[in-house]
Amino acid sequence: MMDTNTQAGFKLGSFSAAGSPVFAGLVRGDQVIALQALKKVAEAKGLQLSGSESVFALLQNWQTNFGALCEALALADQTGALDWAPVSGLKVHAPVELPRQIFCTGANYFKHVVDMLVSMGPGAQPATAGMTPAELRAYAENLMSERAATGSPYVFSKVPSAVTGPYDPVILPALASEPDWELELAVVIGKPARHVRRDDALDYIAGYTIANDITSRDLIWCKEPKAMGTDWVSSKNSPTFLPLGPYLVPAAFVANPQQLQIVLKLNGEVMQDESTSDMIFDIARQIEYISSRVQLWPGDVICTGSPAGNGIHYKRFLRDGDVMEASITGLGEQRNPCVAEAAVR
Repeated sequence: MMDTNTQAGFKLGSFSAAGSPVFAGLVRGDQVIALQALKKVAEAKGLQLSGSESVFALLQNWQTNFGALCEALALADQTGALDWAPVSGLKVHAPVELPRQIFCTGANYFKHVVDMLVSMGPGAQPATAGMTPAELRAYAENLMSERAATGSPYVFSKVPSAVTGPYDPVILPALASEPDWELELAVVIGKPARHVRRDDALDYIAGYTIANDITSRDLIWCKEPKAMGTDWVSSKNSPTFLPLGPYLVPAAFVANPQQLQIVLKLNGEVMQDESTSDMIFDIARQIEYISSRVQLWPGDVICTGSPAGNGIHYKRFLRDGDVMEASITGLGEQRNPCVAEAAVR
């Protein structure tokens, strides 16, 4: 197995200079080099590096390309053959701007779901009638423990046109009155996956990034007829409702994705602060489940659930002028201002 220690910390992203096309780049520290430049180094060494025009294209042959990237970078370090540029002088786009498929796992953090069930109060379900708050919490915790042991993830899809950059404005739709944040660890698939066993699931991951699954709470439930259930198209798929990035961090450089801290601040105030260890269904179980239902392809994104601290918990939803700042351990930071739709028409 290749030793990647010397490349610890490199990330992949999509960038553009003013008036220029988007290009794929490799980031170390606060510097970036175009993958096209690394491709020339790779070719001179006889290495196969394909898809250097975009991160999505690179992912289509990730198993080969990752090794070629590491070797080309090590060679370039020895020869000083590359001219790095500061990231600060470029626009940072979503690392994978148009994934084929985006899947989201809902109600997947233990404390988050327990808090939601408790907030509904005694009697919301027949089994909870007459319970004290302490009894209700114990009931909810037992319910989630049983779900983790015997249940399955709850998964829905999101459209690629909802993707936006990590520093771009989030446009709040005029038809929504309760837009909410849901910061999540996102998995990016690195090879075709179908009927994957849980024990093998992490081998199918190219890397990790940050996603914010913005949701209009007031549009989740169908108005007429109510028996139709949820309306994810209206509530979760408006343009800019999935800030993604800033970077794709290769899985080889993330020691334990189930021990990352997720933090979201709204106007400087911490709203979400939880570890990915609180997931009900871990990442491997989610990949096992999703791949048993659908075909996964390189570049597909799986948003693995959002922890406690969403706006619905605080009864505080996103407004024009708000600023969300989000981070996950080792994956970078997002900063998205909120703008009312009327202001951008």
